[in-house]
Amino acid sequence: MLNRSRIALNRIVYPAVGLDEFFAITAELDLGKVELRNDLPGGRIIDDLAPGEVKRLAAAHRIQILTINALQKFNLPSNLSKATRELQDLLDLARSIECRAIVLCPNNDTADTRSAEQSLGDTVAALKAFRSRFEGSGILGYVEPLGFPESSLKSLLTASQAIRDAGGGCYRMVYDTFHHYLGPDEAVDIERKLDVGLVGLVHASGVEAGVDKAAMRDAHRVLVTAGDRMGNVEQIRRLLARGYAGDVSLEPFSEAVQRLERKAFLEEARKAIDLLTR
Repeated sequence: MLNRSRIALNRIVYPAVGLDEFFAITAELDLGKVELRNDLPGGRIIDDLAPGEVKRLAAAHRIQILTINALQKFNLPSNLSKATRELQDLLDLARSIECRAIVLCPNNDTADTRSAEQSLGDTVAALKAFRSRFEGSGILGYVEPLGFPESSLKSLLTASQAIRDAGGGCYRMVYDTFHHYLGPDEAVDIERKLDVGLVGLVHASGVEAGVDKAAMRDAHRVLVTAGDRMGNVEQIRRLLARGYAGDVSLEPFSEAVQRLERKAFLEEARKAIDLLTR
């Protein structure tokens, strides 16, 4: 059973409100963990607040900041110099607000013609290049495979291989239920081969829309409901049964969720939390 204390909110769930209100909404749901983002309008991560003010607000609402999501295109060689500079800025901010980890997202572009072998090698090279920065900061790097066909890193098993090949103890994976559903890993292979100890965080969202699996995109991702087509509850229970001891963060991208009035959002979020913790 998943304890409520292990559920977090990713800020994409309700991006229009300020950080103080987002913390307040999280607390109103009797949750104590959040993820921040660097892809909100205006590129804001902590809005216009000073790091000290963010820490004060987090303490007032009893909130722990799990991650900043995300460093994009981290495994694209032509972007490595830029990504390294962006990473250092994110690490500096994470330390200043007592954030645990930075999420690393792979290149996700139909113009990327690298082979699977090339992409794996480039992923390992990037992780090796970043390693001293993560280790020096005390912040973890969470590698998140994206299951889209155009993604350069689709598989949890490939991501775990890259982490092992890169070495060091500063890397973990994000197991995203949506991207696992779309990706190439079969459930039996996850059961037999996935090192759950390398999973640092789970992202959970549901899809109810009657679209083909190949057509599913972020816009279809809602809060987890009883009508979810991806088996979120079953996916998470399998991880828990294998000893996963980390957190589960709600990460719906659908505007249908993001535009809910506060009262309606709280009602829907409570239903999702109840479903995951029953």
